[in-house]
Amino acid sequence: MSLMHPQRDDMVAAVGDLTSGPVLPTLRDRMLASPEGRRILKERPRINTKTVDMQKLALLPEGTVGHAYVKWLERCGVTPDTREPRYRECHDFYHCIVNLPVDVTSELAVKFFEFANLGLPMAGFAAAFGHLRLSSSKRERLFKEYVPWAIKCGSTSQSLITVYWEERWSQNMDELKKELGLWDAPETKWRNPSNEAKAAAARKQKETEFQL
Repeated sequence: MSLMHPQRDDMVAAVGDLTSGPVLPTLRDRMLASPEGRRILKERPRINTKTVDMQKLALLPEGTVGHAYVKWLERCGVTPDTREPRYRECHDFYHCIVNLPVDVTSELAVKFFEFANLGLPMAGFAAAFGHLRLSSSKRERLFKEYVPWAIKCGSTSQSLITVYWEERWSQNMDELKKELGLWDAPETKWRNPSNEAKAAAARKQKETEFQL
C-alpha cells in the first residue's frame, strides 16, 4: 500500500515502524553522543501547530531557519500537522534545508538522502522501489543528478537526527547548512502554490497589515 499510494502517510509510517528496529540502537548512540541529541531524547519535543508558533516564525528575518521553514510550508501547501508523526516530524525540515518541494522525484531524492544520512530501512525501501512510478525521463534525471547528490551529501553531513530544530529558528539558514555540511539538491521546478498555500499567505498578509 505504501508503494502504490505513497500519499498514505499512515502506511508509510507503519512500514517505517516495522523495519526500523535494527538501526535504532545506532541512531540512539548518535543522539547520546551529541548535546542536542541528548536533550531531544530527554525532552521529547514535538513539531506541530500546537507546539510551534507559526506566526512568530513568519515574522523572523528573511534567511533564518524559521522564516525559511514557514515559507517552504506555504510554497508546498502543507502544514506541520499534514504528515503522520515520524522522525519527530522532521522530514519536512530535510526538504526545506536542501531546497526540494514535495513532488514524487523530490520525495525520492530526500529518501535517498535520508537513507544515506540515517540508515533507516524504510527510506532505502522507498528509494529502491519508488522510482518505478516515474516516467523514463524523470527516472533518468533522478539517478543521474539527484541520487549522486543525495548519497554524497547525506553520507558526509552530520546526522540530522541530532539537530534540535526548535533551537535553530533564529539561525541563518546558510550558516546552519555550512555547520551541518549540507548543500542544495540539484535545481528542480516548483509547482504553483496550492489553494492551501495561497490561503496561508493571504492570512499572513492580513495579520501583518493588522499589526501595522
